[in-house]
Amino acid sequence: KGLCTFTSMFLFLRKSLVTIVAFVLMPAFGVLFVNDAVAAQEKAPSFHVVALAEHGGIHKPFVDAAKVWLGKLAAENHFTVEYLEDTAKIDDAFLAKCDLFMQLNYPPYNWTNTAQAAFINYIEQGKGGWIGFHHATLLGEFDGFQMWPWFHQFMGSIRFKDYIASFVTGTVTVEDAHHPVMKGVASPFVIKDEEWYTYDTTPRPNVHVLASVDEKTYTPATDKKMGDHPVIWSNEHMKARNVYIFMGHRPEHFNN
Repeated sequence: KGLCTFTSMFLFLRKSLVTIVAFVLMPAFGVLFVNDAVAAQEKAPSFHVVALAEHGGIHKPFVDAAKVWLGKLAAENHFTVEYLEDTAKIDDAFLAKCDLFMQLNYPPYNWTNTAQAAFINYIEQGKGGWIGFHHATLLGEFDGFQMWPWFHQFMGSIRFKDYIASFVTGTVTVEDAHHPVMKGVASPFVIKDEEWYTYDTTPRPNVHVLASVDEKTYTPATDKKMGDHPVIWSNEHMKARNVYIFMGHRPEHFNN
C-alpha cells in the first residue's frame, strides 16, 4: 500500500493539467486557463507547446508513445503541440510564439549557436515554461560535442557519469508534496525497469528537489549508485518555471 506505478504519476499529470500549466506558464495565462477550462474548446487554443524530440535511436519508442499521449492531452485540453527534431528553426522570434518548451529526450548538445542563445534568453527572462525529460541531462562530451556550460548550470551543475544498462526497478519518494507538479502524487511510488543515470555529483545544492530515488530499493541490486539521487527537480534561480523529470526511457510508462 502507498505505492503506485510510474503510470499512476502520469495519469495524475493528465488529470491535473491545469495545476501543472499554472506552474510552468503562470502568470501569463495560467489563471485564465483555470477560469475558462470548460469553455476552452469553443475558443482559440489556450497555449502552444514546442516539443524538441529526439529523432530515432533507443528512445524512439518512448518519444512515439509520448506523442500519442500528448496528442490526446492536447485534444482534451485544447492546446497545440509542434514537434521539432533539430534546433534549426529555433531563434528568438520562433520562441516568442512558444508558451511551453518541452525537451522530449533531446540531449543538451547539437544545438545551433542561434538556438542556444535564444533558449538561454527564453529561460533566463522567463518568457515561457520548460519541461525536460530523461536525456536532457546527458551532460558531458558526446558525439563530438563539448558540454554546454550554461545547460550544465541550468541542470544543477551535474555531469553525466554512468547508467544502469541492465535496467532495475526503484522506489521514488516525493520530497515536496506541496509543489504544484507533485500535488496529489502518492509517495513513495515505484518506477519499473529504468536505466537510472548517475552523475558526478548531486544537483541538490543548486536546485529544488521534488523527488528522489532510494537506491537501496534497486531490484535487482546494482553497484551503480551515486548516494543522494534526485530524479525530479526545478531550478528556481531561473525566471522561467521549469521542471526536469528523469524518467523517460520506456514507452510502457505511457501505455501500461
